[in-house]
Amino acid sequence: MFPLVKTAMNLTARGIRQAAVRQCHHEAGPNFHQKYGNMLLVSGILFCGSVWTYVATQTGITWNLSPVGKITPKEWKEE
Repeated sequence: MFPLVKTAMNLTARGIRQAAVRQCHHEAGPNFHQKYGNMLLVSGILFCGSVWTYVATQTGITWNLSPVGKITPKEWKEE
C-alpha cells in the first residue's frame, strides 16, 4: 500500500507544481472590469442624469418640494 500512496502523493505534488508554474508565467491581460469599468460607470451616470433631467424639465410634473407657505392651519373646533 505504501508505494501506491507515495505515487499518488507524487502525482498530486507534481500537479500542484505545474499549476503554480503555469499561473506564475501566465501573462494575463486586463479583465473586464479593468478594461470597461470606468467607461460603463461614466455612461451609466450620464444616462441616469439625462433621464432625470428630462423627467424633471419636460414632463410637467409639479414636484411640491416644500409645503412651507402652502399649508395654513385651520381654526380649532371645539366640540
